[in-house]
Amino acid sequence: MRWVTRGRIAAFSAAWLSIALGASHPALAQIDPSGDWSPRFDEDRADRTAGPEIGEHLGLPVSPAGELRTESWDAALMELPENQCRAHGSDYGWRGPSNLRIWKEVDKATQQVIAFHTHLSAYGAEQTIWMDGRPHPPDYARHTWAGFSTGKWDGDTLVISTTHLKENWLGLNGVPRSDVATASVHVMRHGNILTVAAITYDPVYLSEPLIRTTDFVYNPQQQMAPWPCEPVNEVDRPVGVVPHHLPGTNPYLDEFPAKYGIPPEAVRGGAETMYPEYMQKLKTMKTLPRPPKKTPNR
Repeated sequence: MRWVTRGRIAAFSAAWLSIALGASHPALAQIDPSGDWSPRFDEDRADRTAGPEIGEHLGLPVSPAGELRTESWDAALMELPENQCRAHGSDYGWRGPSNLRIWKEVDKATQQVIAFHTHLSAYGAEQTIWMDGRPHPPDYARHTWAGFSTGKWDGDTLVISTTHLKENWLGLNGVPRSDVATASVHVMRHGNILTVAAITYDPVYLSEPLIRTTDFVYNPQQQMAPWPCEPVNEVDRPVGVVPHHLPGTNPYLDEFPAKYGIPPEAVRGGAETMYPEYMQKLKTMKTLPRPPKKTPNR
């Protein structure tokens, strides 16, 4: 009986030791993305900082409804007081020219991660990613710029599911995203490099999912200033006037395809333009006459 008791005690002690050692070290598959991160613009600086030109939707799966709305877009919309402090949606915010901070919220009693929080320097946009298994709210719940997000681990990748997004834009030239869209974001850390693959699903303005990746580099000395924003009346306009172009009246849509010798149909985008087979179709399309080169003043 004495040996049985000692055996049980030894087994019990070994089990607790195993639990204690396991609890003291995070799971190897979960790589913490917390920290301060600076964006990289090695491949897409012009698109993410100055923005694509008007009517340029190369390789974007824009639906006919999305194309029609984009053609009516006018850059002066950003001058309206209601748009001056309009934050990027959380599906597009990763791609904006913003510094990024990620930190985790831990339950004191269980030491389990309840949520990850993100802060972007542009507009001071913040997002909460719940990791505690809570469900998404019902469809009629409030929509916000950040939406409602839950996360889970797939190996060492943090997978974020976002719903309840307010209507917003997917680009700096007015590509729209509706308020029924959802997003799936995959956050992958490789040492001091953070790669974020954001996928937007929009049955209204996209005919296929829009997938874009953004890279960040770890920057522990990074400082982010606050982003105070107070709307003002920048331009005097009659009450109720909203800058826009009626269908078929936007005079700027052909500037980009004419400048670069690209068929206008291809510039308009659509799911078909994302695939290699479209190159054969391009050979059968007509291009616009290129504008004459401007002679510099002397």
